[in-house]
Amino acid sequence: MAHEENVKKERSHPKKEITAGIIVFRKTHEGPKFLLLYHRGSYWNFPKGHVEREEKSLEAAIRETFEETGLRRGDLGVVPNFKTYERFYFHRDKETIFKIVIIFLAETREARVRVSSEHQGYGWFLFKDAKKILGKYRENQKILGYAYNFLRNKG
Repeated sequence: MAHEENVKKERSHPKKEITAGIIVFRKTHEGPKFLLLYHRGSYWNFPKGHVEREEKSLEAAIRETFEETGLRRGDLGVVPNFKTYERFYFHRDKETIFKIVIIFLAETREARVRVSSEHQGYGWFLFKDAKKILGKYRENQKILGYAYNFLRNKG
C-alpha cells in the first residue's frame, strides 16, 4: 500500500526543474544579431542552465552565460523589463519533470565567444536566420520573436 501511495504522489507532483538563460544580441548595421550555441546534430539554443540553490534567476542566467560563452557580467547590458518563460513537461528515466525556463535579454559588444566543452560552436544570426536555425523548437522561435519585437518597439 505504501508503494502505491508513493507512485501516486510522484505522478501528481512531478519533479520541478528551473533553468535560466539569456538571449544575447549585438547591434550591427544589418540589425540585431542573436547568439546561438551549437550542441550537435541540428540543435541550437541560447546560453542557459540550472538555477542553483539560493541563486536568483538573473544571477544564474549571467553565470551560465559566462560558463558557456566566456561573456562576463560586464560584457552584458541586461535589457530592463524583459523576462519571459517557457514551461513544459518531459520524461527522463521514467520520471515526469516539469521544467521552467526563465529567459532574459542582454546586449553585448563582444563578437568573439569562447564556447564551453558542452558546445561544438556558435554563431551570430539576424532574426530571420536565427528563427530558421531554431527549426523545430517552436517555443524558442516564439521567445526569440518576442525578444526581437521588444527590441524593435523600444528603438
